[in-house]
Amino acid sequence: MAGAAEGEVARGKTLGLNEILKLAPLEERIYRLRCVEGWSYVVPWIGIPLNSLLNQVERTGNAKYVAFDTFYDPKVMLSARQAGIPFPYVEGLRLDEALHPLTLLAVGVYGETLPNQNGAPLRLVVPWKYGFKSIKSITRIRFVEKQPPTTWSVEWPEAYAF
Repeated sequence: MAGAAEGEVARGKTLGLNEILKLAPLEERIYRLRCVEGWSYVVPWIGIPLNSLLNQVERTGNAKYVAFDTFYDPKVMLSARQAGIPFPYVEGLRLDEALHPLTLLAVGVYGETLPNQNGAPLRLVVPWKYGFKSIKSITRIRFVEKQPPTTWSVEWPEAYAF
C-alpha cells in the first residue's frame, strides 16, 4: 500500500501490509453489510480499527475528510466503459466517521484472508453506511480539506449523496 496517509498531514507516511497488521491486534467483528439495492447479509470481518492507521500521522487543522483510492489495473480488470463507472474507484468519509472506533480496515472475512473479490488486501468496512462506502482494495488514503469526489456521488448524485 503506497501513501498510507498523505495530504493534510505534517508528514506523509507509507506503510506496507505487514506494517499495517502490526498496528493493532486483529479483531473479528460481525457487521451487517447493506446494499442500496435492498439486500443485506451478516459478515464476520477480520481487521483493525481504521483509526489505528490514521492516528500514525499528525493531521493538520485543515484535515476534514479522508479520501480513499482503490487499486486498478486495466490489463486485468474491466475497463471503465465495461463497468459503467470511472476507475480507479474513489470514496471518502468525514474525519469523524473515519476515526470512529467501529470503522474497520478489513484484511479477512469468514476466518480467512480477504480474497480478491472481497477487496484484498485491504478494504474499508463502515457498518452504519451502505456497502458502496466500504471501498475495496485500498491503495491510497489522503486527509483532505474539502469533501472529496466519490465515484457514485459524481456518477449519480441524486441517488448517492456523500
